[in-house]
Amino acid sequence: MSIWMAKRRCALLLAALVLGALAGPAAASPAAEVWVGQVAPLSGVLGSTGEQMVLGGKVYFDAVNAQGGVHGAQIRVAVEDDGYKVEDTVRLTRAMLERPEVVALYGFAGTSNLAQMLSDKVLERGGAALVAPYTGGEVLRAPFNPWIFHVRAGYADEAEHMVQQLATLGVTRIAVMYQDDGFGKAGLAGVEAALARRQLQLVTAAGYERNTDNVDAAVKAIRATDAQAVIMIAINKPAAAFAKRYREAGGGAQLFNISVVDPAEIVKLAGLKNAHGLAISQVVPYPYRPQLPVVREYQQLLQKYAPGAEVNYTSFELFLGAKVLVEALRRAGPQPTRSRVLRALESLQSYDLGGITLSYGPANRVGSRFVEVTVIDSNGRLLK
Repeated sequence: MSIWMAKRRCALLLAALVLGALAGPAAASPAAEVWVGQVAPLSGVLGSTGEQMVLGGKVYFDAVNAQGGVHGAQIRVAVEDDGYKVEDTVRLTRAMLERPEVVALYGFAGTSNLAQMLSDKVLERGGAALVAPYTGGEVLRAPFNPWIFHVRAGYADEAEHMVQQLATLGVTRIAVMYQDDGFGKAGLAGVEAALARRQLQLVTAAGYERNTDNVDAAVKAIRATDAQAVIMIAINKPAAAFAKRYREAGGGAQLFNISVVDPAEIVKLAGLKNAHGLAISQVVPYPYRPQLPVVREYQQLLQKYAPGAEVNYTSFELFLGAKVLVEALRRAGPQPTRSRVLRALESLQSYDLGGITLSYGPANRVGSRFVEVTVIDSNGRLLK
């Protein structure tokens, strides 16, 4: 062997040793992470709902991480509390989207909160998709915007279903008690449209101030009418306050509420006597009986990763949202970006979550139109 060839072999061997040394520390470094951002109402009038929203996603993300994550990356969720305040939602979301590692947003709440983000172009400028917001406001669905991927049906769908059920029973004198903001007005508009399709009009509409449970004026206004049914577009505390004060004032109309309430919280706050018979529209299947594969999965993972937590419609809805997001992260590939995640979400057409099918597309962001009505029974349980 020539001296030149010997020197060349030594050089190649040295290069290999150097590369091997460099590869060693990288192989021992922590697993990659993929970050998701969530701004939720963990305090204030919607605090108990916000806790369930975070819990529903957490149990599924924990399960995925325990199985190795997505393409080897652990899912991390940055959670911030907006207290259900519009300005805080906007501020916290802007700050979250300044973090380049956050590839998607998930599980926000509030029609007015998200409408303000759309108006301020927060999502558009950040270039991030928002998956499974806990709202059915039509302003977030029409006109079409490409940034928000809904898991639930809209408030207009819920209103149509409730009015249809009442009309079938011959109930035509309907009043609405609503939160005086974008959320409440969206539900109110849905009820008015459903009645108009049947050549009917509201008996009355009575509002209450956002972030309060001051419903006395609404109770008085509706109590003074001959309403056969009252549809409430309200969250837990004001809905419970209305049910309690209306019943105690002698009000006998059938009470309905849109889907964003927790029946256990209503019973606790209003008392069983006043909550008994309250009908609640739902936008995801009944989570208390494990008839569907995805319900069995939810119940098993809830027991494993949140022992002691009770089955809840809100946590189940956000569990479904987490499944949608994780599938999008898988489809986005081992190095997901905001644009890749958005395109992956668009590809979820007729996607089966385990007995529940959702569909999205380039011109469709509403994954489901499912609605059914449940009722609080004499024992405080929710029956379908």
